[in-house]
Amino acid sequence: MNKAGKFVSNLSGEAEYRSFLPAPLPPTLEMDEEMISLLVSASKHLYALESISSHIPNIKLFTSMYVRKEALMSSQIEGTQATLEDVLDPMIDKNANQDVSDVVNYVRATEFALNRLNSLPLCNRLIRETHAVLMENVRGQDKSPGEFKKSQNWIGPRGSSLKDTRYIPPNPEDTLECMSELEKYMNSDDTLDVLIQAALIHYQFETIHPFLDGNGRVGRLLITLFLMEKKALSSPALYISYFLKRNRIEYYDRMTEVRSKGNYEQWVKFFLRAIAQSAEDACITVKALDKLHEKNRSSLEALGRARANAKRLLEYIEENPIIETQKTAAALGLSYNTVASAIKNLCALGILEKSKGESRNKIFAYTAYLDILKKGTE
Repeated sequence: MNKAGKFVSNLSGEAEYRSFLPAPLPPTLEMDEEMISLLVSASKHLYALESISSHIPNIKLFTSMYVRKEALMSSQIEGTQATLEDVLDPMIDKNANQDVSDVVNYVRATEFALNRLNSLPLCNRLIRETHAVLMENVRGQDKSPGEFKKSQNWIGPRGSSLKDTRYIPPNPEDTLECMSELEKYMNSDDTLDVLIQAALIHYQFETIHPFLDGNGRVGRLLITLFLMEKKALSSPALYISYFLKRNRIEYYDRMTEVRSKGNYEQWVKFFLRAIAQSAEDACITVKALDKLHEKNRSSLEALGRARANAKRLLEYIEENPIIETQKTAAALGLSYNTVASAIKNLCALGILEKSKGESRNKIFAYTAYLDILKKGTE
């Protein structure tokens, strides 16, 4: 046993196994100079992102794309094989495979959770409802969507069992108690900085592993939800999974270090680095997208009377950077020929590019926009 928790014996005889029971939050933390410095840096970068976000009129257009980018990278951490182009494919209803469907559901779950925060505090009910959306009609739909586990789960290589696994989370009975404690902590008046609280909450959720599937994705979404609930973030502009994906082994190892040695400090420091780097990267992306937006809006002036429809199309492709002519016409409530003409004008200005391949002759991409967003998703 250490300050992070203890192991609990379950069953008996040949079937006996030991699950981990985490101690309730918060732990006593040693706030050394390094942690304070990292906290200052993370707070500064998050404030900069908030400042930029609040001064850009079309930030909602950008954050709708960030949600998709975060969904993609969070899913990639779990081994999902999909690209940003797959997720943005306008013919996704015909072309979606299981991997793409996983990401699309993550986007739906994120949008659901953000909307639900308007009527519910960050609580276990919201978490369960979000999980149900995440797992609907995809892999894992047979693993009790929207319900905390009623059977033991474990973390280990594919095909591993309770006997040879890496980590066994709390048993189902302990899970209910642990999640009740976590819910209380998320809504407490803890005096620790909100970013340190977010680090502890994410670690605790991953350690409890309350669902039979989808824990990692829900746990990472919880970071954004908590920061928004605490007003540290006003929009989902932070895509922390970019950093966590690049440092995947260290990400898992540092959480394991807490469980095995009670060393919360090294985990919190890692998390604060993740926040600082993610916020800094998001700032760069927001600025680049805004600069591209202004440049392309200015270029529309040369179109004269055709400018109005071209402007509507530009706004549309900032939420849907890969488009198909007929679907775009339906979405904008314009005729096919009107949209085809607007697409032709944006192609002439170098804003849109025709997709390669004869079968895709009506598919066009906002390439410069995609190039900015694609960083880290390949």
